[in-house]
Amino acid sequence: MRWLTVGLLALIVLLQYPLWLGKGGWLKVWEYDRQLKVQREETRKLEIRNAGLDAEVRDLKQGYDAIEERARFELGMVKQDEVFVQIPDEPAGERR
Repeated sequence: MRWLTVGLLALIVLLQYPLWLGKGGWLKVWEYDRQLKVQREETRKLEIRNAGLDAEVRDLKQGYDAIEERARFELGMVKQDEVFVQIPDEPAGERR
């Protein structure tokens, strides 16, 4: 009777091994699920970035307002007959 019990326990262990540790076992499924969540989060961030870039491209294609804004803020350009005034962040007397 003891050998039968040991044999059945060994059979159960052998049947459970592929379920938990085998190629398609639960541990692999949990790992793939974790990787999928990470990939979905990265994809979502990239989709948001791409939407912003798409809007910027459409802006640049449609009108001159976006081009003018970029020229002013990124390149420091001013229109003809326009006065440029720069206000420093700190007053001149408080500099160290």
